[in-house]
Amino acid sequence: MDTVSLAKRRYTTKAYDASRRISQATVDALLEQLRHSPSSVNSQPWHFIVADSAEGKARLAKSTSQGYAYNTPKLLDASHVIVFCTRTEMTEAHLDSVLDQEAADGRFRDDQARAAQNQSRRHYVDLHRFDLKDVQHWMEKQTYLALGTALLGAAALGLDATPIEGFDSKLLDAELGLRERGFTSVVMLCLGYRSEADFNAGLGKSRLPAAQVFTFL
Repeated sequence: MDTVSLAKRRYTTKAYDASRRISQATVDALLEQLRHSPSSVNSQPWHFIVADSAEGKARLAKSTSQGYAYNTPKLLDASHVIVFCTRTEMTEAHLDSVLDQEAADGRFRDDQARAAQNQSRRHYVDLHRFDLKDVQHWMEKQTYLALGTALLGAAALGLDATPIEGFDSKLLDAELGLRERGFTSVVMLCLGYRSEADFNAGLGKSRLPAAQVFTFL
């Protein structure tokens, strides 16, 4: 797969063809790629909510009604919308769950290896909890790694996509009951097929030149 061509081809879609739906097989493939996104020390501090019905997308669109109305049509017309959520706390239960899953997946040759992994992960969690005091920001950065994985995955599957930060996270959290579940919404991703009315589809891609963004040592 030529990932460079994918990166050059993909762009932020501004309008969707509401009549076109993504096949379930394609959605399943993208979600499986999303589930395998990288995260620091495999912390996986995220949860993803997928809306594919008109009712579900309308619930998400409530968060754009005040101040972000320009994003409402994207949410309603896209085939699917994914809400990327981040944990509000790195709980002991979550850390234990990740460790247990690693063990079930055969990551440890013995109890000593399991203990070492647990100690290493908790070292970084506590570094951000107590020393750097940025654990929420650190967890959100992992969620954005997942967003990048999804964007490239969508391009590989021939889908158009739009990452959206323009929404009221407090309203969305309340609508979905996220905070009671220990999560908060961070970013949404619209997925589908662009409309012929999408002005951005015909514009050339623009990035700063390589000489400006790379330093070689």
